[in-house]
Amino acid sequence: MTSIQAIEQAVQQLPAQELAEFSRWFSEFMEAAWDAQIEADTGAGKLDALAAEALAEYHNSTARHEL
Repeated sequence: MTSIQAIEQAVQQLPAQELAEFSRWFSEFMEAAWDAQIEADTGAGKLDALAAEALAEYHNSTARHEL
């Protein structure tokens, strides 16, 4: 059994209240990981081209506004 399978099995066996606690914790964990990745990508310049494209569209009035 892999680690992932063991984790999946353990999560499936959690009582409802503990599952809710785990879900809350995991959501916060994933949000923090996402924030760290965005910060790393920004610091490495990986988002510069996208930002430049968005600013160019804004300044040229070609940016699309969608909700």
